[in-house]
Order: sequence, then structure tokens, then C-alpha cells
Amino acid sequence: MLPSTGHEGSLNSLRRMKYVLFKIHPTVCEALSDRRPVVALESTIITHGMPYPQNLSTAKEVEDIVRAEGVTPATVAVLEGKVHVGLSSDELDFLARSKTTLKVSRRDLPYVISKGLSGGTTVSSTMIAAHKVGIPVFVTGGIGGVHRDGENTLDISADLTELGRTPIAVVCAGVKSILDIGRTLEFLETQGVCVATYGESKSFPAFFSNKSVYTSPYNVHNAEEAAELIASTLSLGLQSGVLLAVPLPDEHAAAGQQIEDVIQAAVTEARLKGIRGRDVTPFILHRVNELTEGQSLRANIALIHNNARVGSQIARALAERTQHPRGSCRNQKDENQTSKPKTIVVGGVNVDFIAKGESKTLLFGQTNPGSVCQSFGGVGRNIADCLSRLGQTVLFISAIGADSHSDAVLNYCKHMFHVNLGVRSELDLGQRDPGSLLYIQQDTHAIARLQGQRTATYCAVITESGELSLGLGDMDIHQEIKEQYVSRYEDQLSSASLVVLDGNIPVSTIDYICSLAKKHSVPVWYEPTDADKACKPFVSKSWKALSYTSPNLAELRTMNQTLHLPTPQVLPSSLEDVLGCAAALTRPLLEHLHCVVVTLGALGVLVCGEHEAGTVSLRPRKHKRVRRKNVLVQKGRLCAVYYPALTVHSDETFNVSGAGDSLAGAMMAGILQGKDTDTCVRMGLLAARLSLFSPHPIAPSLTADAILPDRVHPQPWPKPTYMWMES
Repeated sequence: MLPSTGHEGSLNSLRRMKYVLFKIHPTVCEALSDRRPVVALESTIITHGMPYPQNLSTAKEVEDIVRAEGVTPATVAVLEGKVHVGLSSDELDFLARSKTTLKVSRRDLPYVISKGLSGGTTVSSTMIAAHKVGIPVFVTGGIGGVHRDGENTLDISADLTELGRTPIAVVCAGVKSILDIGRTLEFLETQGVCVATYGESKSFPAFFSNKSVYTSPYNVHNAEEAAELIASTLSLGLQSGVLLAVPLPDEHAAAGQQIEDVIQAAVTEARLKGIRGRDVTPFILHRVNELTEGQSLRANIALIHNNARVGSQIARALAERTQHPRGSCRNQKDENQTSKPKTIVVGGVNVDFIAKGESKTLLFGQTNPGSVCQSFGGVGRNIADCLSRLGQTVLFISAIGADSHSDAVLNYCKHMFHVNLGVRSELDLGQRDPGSLLYIQQDTHAIARLQGQRTATYCAVITESGELSLGLGDMDIHQEIKEQYVSRYEDQLSSASLVVLDGNIPVSTIDYICSLAKKHSVPVWYEPTDADKACKPFVSKSWKALSYTSPNLAELRTMNQTLHLPTPQVLPSSLEDVLGCAAALTRPLLEHLHCVVVTLGALGVLVCGEHEAGTVSLRPRKHKRVRRKNVLVQKGRLCAVYYPALTVHSDETFNVSGAGDSLAGAMMAGILQGKDTDTCVRMGLLAARLSLFSPHPIAPSLTADAILPDRVHPQPWPKPTYMWMES
């Protein structure tokens, strides 16, 4: 035991204080923990920069632009004495509507926090908050600077001194044009701040105008060059920031000179009215907006949108460079994080509306009595939900829209996300200061929230017995789960213990993941969503990289048809014929797949694969069987094991839509836990039964204890039936 130094109490107090003072949004914590890109955003633009409702809509639009670039937005504000890094929709709305929030700069932070007040953070205070939690890139409209006549008044913005002592990259449209741009650049040089214009020119932008008579010392041509510049600054340990000035796009800069003339008039008016200090900027911006009849506000919004887009691209390039530094190997800590066992599910999220009739038959063309409820589904989401409820750590890769359904989806799915409260060194968060930070780490999701897209919705009309009568789906967004987006998680995919693919995702994404899985010997489970989509891996050689698949009989026939194999025109109905047909259709797939789980609805499940210890082996193989001189090399014979379904009365069934996903998810959980085949299948059957009783695809009552076969189903299980296949 180490001897006491007398400082433990002080250190613990520091930890408690930082936890009390800083509240980090779970999505920001998760992104920082996974070293994914995050962009900090200030909030005085909401509280003091624009009128309502433009301030709220602009704030949300900026966050959506950041998300569309695959980056996590972290809007910073002080709420009731706590510095919030990342805001909820309700918190943004509060800031936009409030008339009592303060403008919080560096000097104001102690007072506002001590009094439990709320306010919008300026550039300087946002830089402080971002630096404290490890966000290296901050996007804003324009920074403050040396005010006109500043050589006499010494009216110099705290933004400039903050840039001189806080290692943050600030992406902006230059210095606000109401200021003295030349003296501002001179002051930044004195502070040791590296200044560069983004693009082909070195001309330093003047906020509303994309050019001024002043030039930057340097320029960077693209996001990669900007990321290199930032990385160099951070690597040198310089306690100063980088200012990246982004010119306003040409299509919005035409009115720049007109706005500049109006600014001169507003500056004169402010001087004549004796307006000074922090009140100058809001007054001038308000007057300029009035005198230009909103033209300056539109230009302001356009430049903020542009800055958000460019800043997000820079943050992404910086994150990629940090994760894969040139000419260096990953350290041992990174290796340990990368190799951590993890299940990855790639698939869709749906908002489901389930309409259940009260009569045995539904009459089309008229209103039927029944009940309607909302739930959340999607094959990928269902499986990720099931796995997380059964104790697995899941990374879920998907896409939702930036619409009214998306918040509801994320709120409902929060139970899927693992939360850990602990202490993290600030050095781990990219800080150079000593100390530690209490934080909430969420291993959540990789769900892209896409602007201009609709979250997938599905409406199912089911009969009294729970059978589907009619389904309607708006699922175009599933096609946005593209290879380019999924490839951002290549490290996790390459080291996963299991990757699950939902048949809704694009063929190109399936091909990419299968190629990666084959290269790194990662087992892949393909869950087809319907007969039409079951063919996706089989239109190429991708199917040979699969380890597991779980089709129903119709989907299994589609797989064989896609491979140009003989299939029955009409599927059988009797149990004996169904089992024979399923075994025959499965046999050619097992030349490459490890196991095929054929779901048979009310009849049960047929598990097909290599025989081992009296049953089908479900354990993932490190090496698949291969052909040598046209002879299939394998360890044992192929067999199929039939498990009857558990008895469920029709009046107990609420919804059958999630039963198959529950079966597959619970079987996966059993496999990952190293359980024997019988236990895995029985866990799946019990999970499926729970789903039938629930209005939700995955029953909220699902837990590991709820599907322990011997505890939940103590009476003898129906004896499985074994069938041998040709070797």
C-alpha cells in the first residue's frame, strides 16, 4: 500500500468538483471514449446572436449538418450552474426561448456557476469546456477581436487571449467585420496563434465578405491538410490554439459589400449612442439585420452552415489521423481496446405501428374494431436489443432521419446502451493538464442521424391471432447504411467476436463486410428479412464468407434459386415434408457456411451443420472447410436437429413480428457465452415465446434469467429429432 501524501482529499475534491461542474451528454461521452470525431459548438449564437425562432432552427440545422458528416455535435452552454457539453432538444429550446440567459465568457464562468445561473457560452468559454473534455475542434461563426479604436480603449476580445493559451482549433469565417481586422491579426501573432485560411487563397475573410485587404500567414487546401496542422500543434505541446478562417461561399458573398456599408453606419450609430463593451456586438448585429431587411441574417446562417460542414470534415480527418498516425504503430492500450470482444449489428431501425383486429377476419374497405400501438422495431435493432438485454456489449450501426421520430427512437433504445460511471485521466481524453475527470461513458451506437431523411416506419395490420394481414413500410433510409459509412468502424469489424447483418442493408455494404470478415476470420450471421432480400449475399461470392444464417423456408428457397440450384415450385406444408425440404435446401449452403438455422414458425426450428458430440456444432470455427482437389475437407458428417416450438395458445399471442429476431438474438447470445447447442436453441425458443406475448418485437421482460431453460421450463423438453445429411 502506498504511503499517504496528504493530497488525496484535494484530488478527490477536484474529481467531485469537475463532475458537478461539467455535464457531458451521453452521445458525446460515447464518441470521445471510442475516439470518434466530435465538434464543439458555442451557444451565444442561440442566446444573443439571432432572434427566435431563427436561433433555434439554425442551432438544430448546424447540429444536423455535423451529424450528416459522421461527426458528433457538442453544443456547449451553462445550465443552472453546470457546464453542459452537448445539449438535448429540450435544452436547446430553453436557450432559444429564454430572455434571462447571460452571455458567458471566461471571466463570467465562476460567477455564473457559483450562482447556479444559465447562459450561452462565447468562443472563449466554449474553448475552455471543449479543452476540458478533450474535443480538439470547435466551430463558430466568427471570433471576437480588437475593436475599432482598440489602441485607445484596450477593448480586446477574450477570444484572442484564449486562443493564445488553449490548444483548440477554432474554425470560423474570420473576424467579425465590425472589428479591426489588421490589429486583430497582429494581436494573434503576439499570442503565438497559428492562423491559416482554408482554401486556395491566403486572403483573410471578413465574416460577411470572403476576402479582405489582409492575408493569413498560411493556408491549407483541404481537410486533410488542416488536420495535419492541428495534429502538429497538439503534438508539439504548444499551449496555444489554431485559427482556421473559412471564406463564405461565393454564392452568398455577393451582398458582402452592401452589408459592409451598413455595418459602417451601425458602428457610427453605436458610438453616437454611447454603447460600449459587450453590448456593442449585439447592437450592431441587430441594427445591421434591420437595415439589410434580413439579408445579413441569411448570410450569417449560410456562413455558419458552411463552417459546420468544413469543421466536421476537419474533425473527421483529424480523428482518422489520430487513430492511424502515419509512420507509427498503435500503442498497447489501443490494441487492447481494439481486441475487446464485441458483437456488431449492422441493420435497420423502424418505428412500428401495430394495428390488431378484434375479430378473426379483417374486412378490407371498411373500419374494423381493434387497437393500435406504437413500438420500435427493425431487424437489426431487434437483434441488437435482444443481445443487449442478454448481457452482450453491442455496437449497433444504423441510420435514422433527422425528424420527429428520431428522438423517440434513441430515447426508447437507451436501454440497449451500456453505461459505466468511473474516473478517466484527462490525458486519456487528449488533455495535457494533470488531474482526472469523473465521467459517464456510454458504449451506445453508431447510428447516423441524416438531415433530409425520414426515419423508417412500418405499419402492420394483424389479425386477432397475431398473424400479419397487411404490412406497409417506408424504409428508404436503410439504403443510406452505405459502405462508406460502415467503413469508419473497420477496426471494430475486423476484431469483432460476431458481426450480424440485417438483409435490409445495401448489397455493396454486405459485400464489403463479408470481404473484411473473410480477411480477418470474423464470423458473420446473416439474418434475411424477407424472401426478396434473402438473395443479397448470394448474388456474389460474399455468401461464402458467412458463418451463420437464419432463413425461413421461403427465404432458404430464394438463396438456392440465386445460386441456380434446383428448388421446389411449391413449398410443402406437412412437418415431415417441411423438414426434408429444409434439409435438402440447406445441404449445398453448408459447403461454406458453418450453420444454417431454419425457422419454421409454429413448427419450431431446424438447426443444420457439422455433427459434433451428438449434435450440431454451433461454436465458431477459426478456419472454414476448404476444397482440396475438388474434395471437400471436413472434420465430421453433416446433420440436422429439429426442435419443436413451445406450446403457445392463439389467444395469448399479441404479435408474431419479433419472434424470429428474438430466437436468433438469444441463440447468438448463447453461442457467445459458450453454451451447448441444446441450451442455445432452447434460449432462443423461450425468447421467441416472450416476444409473442408482448406488443414489442423484443419483450421488455427479456432477461438472461427469463430464458434459462431448466429454471423457466422445468418439465422435460420435447426430444429433438436428428436427421443425417450426406457428407
